[in-house]
Order: sequence, then C-alpha cells, then structure tokens
Amino acid sequence: MFKFLFDIDTWQEVSDSLTKNKIRTVITMIGVWWGILLLIGLLGSARGIENKFNSEFGDFATNSVFVWAQSTSRPFKGFQEGRRPRLKFSQLDNIRNNVPGIDLVVPRNQNQSLVVRKFLSGSFGVSGDFPILDKIQKKNLISGRWINQNDIDLNKKIVVINDDVYKQIFEKDENAIGEYIVINNINFKVVGVFKQGNFDFGGSMHIPFTTFQQIYNQGDNIGWLTITGKPDYNIKQIENDAKLILRNMNRIHPNDNRAFGSFNLGERFEQLTGFLTGMQFLTWFVGIATLIAGVFAIGNILLITVKERTKEIGIRRALGATPFEIKRQIVLEAVFLTIIAGIFGIISGGWILMAMDSFFGQGPESTLVNPSVSIFIVFISLIILVIFGTLIGLIPAGRATSIKPIEALREE
Repeated sequence: MFKFLFDIDTWQEVSDSLTKNKIRTVITMIGVWWGILLLIGLLGSARGIENKFNSEFGDFATNSVFVWAQSTSRPFKGFQEGRRPRLKFSQLDNIRNNVPGIDLVVPRNQNQSLVVRKFLSGSFGVSGDFPILDKIQKKNLISGRWINQNDIDLNKKIVVINDDVYKQIFEKDENAIGEYIVINNINFKVVGVFKQGNFDFGGSMHIPFTTFQQIYNQGDNIGWLTITGKPDYNIKQIENDAKLILRNMNRIHPNDNRAFGSFNLGERFEQLTGFLTGMQFLTWFVGIATLIAGVFAIGNILLITVKERTKEIGIRRALGATPFEIKRQIVLEAVFLTIIAGIFGIISGGWILMAMDSFFGQGPESTLVNPSVSIFIVFISLIILVIFGTLIGLIPAGRATSIKPIEALREE
C-alpha cells in the first residue's frame, strides 16, 4: 500500500512540482514554520515560568498560611485601639482542636544576632524552630543533620546554618560540622549546613525552639505561626477560622481584621497555578490556530498549482493514471510541505528556547528556569501537522481528480 513512498519517480515528481516556483514554495512553508515555532516558543516559556515557580516554592508546603500579631484597629471590652496582642504557645492546642482541616501548627521565633567565629563575624537572622519545620519546608542539607526532638527536650545549644553563613565565617572547604560559633555571646555547636532556598520564611540559622525561648527570654511568646491544611480543606477558610479563634482568645473584636496579619501561600499558589493553566491553554490555542492558518495557505497554493498543472494532470489521466493516484500525489505534496516546514519550525523553536535560557534563565534573578518542550509534545506537533497536511491536501486533490482528461488536454 505504501510502496509509492519508496518509489523514486514519486519523489522526483514531488521535487519537480515544488521547485518549479521556489519562491512560492518557500513563502507557502513560512506560515507552518511560524506556527510551529510560535507553539514551541510559547510552550517552552510557559514551562520555564512553571519551573521557576517550582524552584521558588518546591520545597515548601504550598497549602500553608503564616499568621502573626499586629495591632488592633478598634476598641473592645475595655481595651483601647492600637493594643498589640501576643501569640502564645499555650494557645496552640486551642487552634489545633477547634479549626477543621488543620494538619500542622508550627510556632516560630526569629531574632537578628551577631555571629562570631575566630576573627570572622556577621549579622544573621536566628530562628527558633521545631524538627517538624522540615515537613513544611524541606531543608536541602549539604552536610550534617537537622534539629531533632532530643535537641528540643534538652535545650541543646546546637545550630544549623545555611551556605551563606558558612561562606562568611568559615574558610573554603573547611568542615563546619562539630565546630563552634558564638551567637549572642553564647557558644553553639554547628550540626548541619543547608542550601538556602529561594523562598524561605525564617533566618539564616536555626536553633532549637526551647533554646531560643531561654536565650532571648521569650517565655510563652511566639513570633508567628505556620499553619498547614489537609489536602481536601480550603486553606483560606482555615486561615479565617484560626484568626477568629486568636481574636477570641485575645479579647479582640471579631471583625478587627488588623489585629493579626497573615500571608496565605496556598491561596497565592492556587492563583498562580490557575494563571499557568490559562497560559498553557492560550499557548495551545494560539499555536494551533497559527498552524491551521499556515496549513490553509499551503492548501490555497496547491489549488493554484493544480490549476497550473491542469494539462499535465489531463495527460496523466489519459495515460491511465487513476483518480486515486492523482489524489495521492497531491496529498503527498501537501504533507511533505507541512512536515518540512514543521521540522524547520521545531529546530528554530529549539534555538529560540536556548536563547531565552541564556538571556532570562541564568542567575538568581532569572525569570525562567530551563524553558523547554518535551519530546512527547514535539511528536504530537508532528502528528498534528501530518493530519492537517493530509486534510488540507484533500481539497486540491479533489479539484485535480475532478478534471476530465479531454477538457484538460484542451487547456491552453
């Protein structure tokens, strides 16, 4: 059935037909080339934005909300406006037990401290944390370990530092594990070094929460809360319920929205996910629409070509060529044009993505991360081109087979 594809005469005829008017053939292919280039470029850009988002938030539980105390905006039960409430460790069980859908409630504290080691020093943020923080934001440990429960129970003076702290107070390639640094005039043993993420609510150094409370005389006070929700629950509702309970426990007006501030990472994540989904849909729509326009251009040019080849087609019919053979030849030309144009478009799109990665994908301020398109999408694009090329080729092919041999031979 497909023997004609390996017939040298078939391809010689395709070559002769397309090279009779080279400029017209090239112009015909530009539409498809531009369509596939646009599709590859837009899809690669969308993937680059998605990769950037994942690199920023990939280590963080995205169904999270952060809550901290601010100041009241209205008087209530004898208290004046402008009062500053405090988050308390003793309030946590009330939140856990009365807010449906909560997975984790993690108290956190932070302070800025001078860090000294030998003759090197620097000012860094120090966070007091529990081991469970690693479930909310996975720490990419370079060496050593994270805080454990034994550190909490014994108020151990240990610290986990990020790579930036390491570079500033340790020599290059020096092993920091087991070494001591001075924080707030107290010696702490380094037990871990982690790579700082692009998105991190916390300091450059982490010590046990109980040790922080003791050193900085925090008592029952908490700096802020990180709350995560279970997958099937609305994180916005969890945020509202938690803040309402905090207002009740601190004798704050139920409608005072200023008393406790919050940042809902889950809500922002949903918004950005929706944006990325919409962008991908728009990309496919624009790319395929451009492809269809380019393929239609090929169909129109082939109609003109069929008109010009009326006499030739008549002679072939007179010599015994069947309508199917004539139709097959025209469709083959259409598919050949679309595939060649598509391959050039894929190659050009790859170059475009490489250029985008060079200009926008390098360094910490990059807007794209590895803009790319999977082989599967490239394969699907080629399949779409073959289908479109076949369908559009049927139009001029039908016109060619409708020509009667006697009328074609009379054509001047």
